[in-house]
Amino acid sequence: MLQESGLPGPRANLELIQAVAEAGDESRFLHFLTYTPDVAPANTQQEFLACCGTVGLGKLAREGKTEYFHRLRLLAADPRWRIRECVAMALQIFGEEHLEELITEMEGWAKGTSYEKRAAAAALCEPKLLKHKEHVSKVLQVLDGITSSIKEIMDRKDEGFIALKKGLAYCWSVAVVAFPEEGKGRLEKWVDCDDKDVNWIIKENLKKDRLKRMDPEWTELMKQRLNEDAESYLFKSYLFS
Repeated sequence: MLQESGLPGPRANLELIQAVAEAGDESRFLHFLTYTPDVAPANTQQEFLACCGTVGLGKLAREGKTEYFHRLRLLAADPRWRIRECVAMALQIFGEEHLEELITEMEGWAKGTSYEKRAAAAALCEPKLLKHKEHVSKVLQVLDGITSSIKEIMDRKDEGFIALKKGLAYCWSVAVVAFPEEGKGRLEKWVDCDDKDVNWIIKENLKKDRLKRMDPEWTELMKQRLNEDAESYLFKSYLFS
């Protein structure tokens, strides 16, 4: 398994992680999770075992052992970025059969730390989960709340905030495409926000091909509005500096 892990390297073997998660059991997953950052640093073969254990918790939660949400919430702040990605994968495994329950759980995470907010957004903004408008509407509300909370975050150099910002740079576009009737309006209100990091998040989403395919004219209009607002902000800053 370690030989086929893809680590060290730029891409871990995600297909193998999924296969191990489906084939493994609770004792094996918990053993894999003993490969903590001190014994299995980032981009090592041993980290791959921790990845498998993390995704495996999603299978256990799907089977009814939802107490492992607590463990996943802790792992959402793991210093290894691959483990944080695997938390989202685990949550999606649960969400494939229990999306309503996943949304409810993520509503709680969305009020937590930056890492927890990032995990919530990444877990929910997965195209295969967003099939029904009533679910997408709730996901858009979660994204709205997380984006609003950015304005209250003071330390913009914090690693958790940076991870959150990068996650939101694509999450909005996934949710908007899944339910354009509501999604476009929710995204549009953030175009006029005067927070530079929110501006960056919206700008990155507007670059996504999925939005261009959905509604090229609207996407271009939002880009123009965003640029005009940025120029106006810079002009005002110059005047009053």
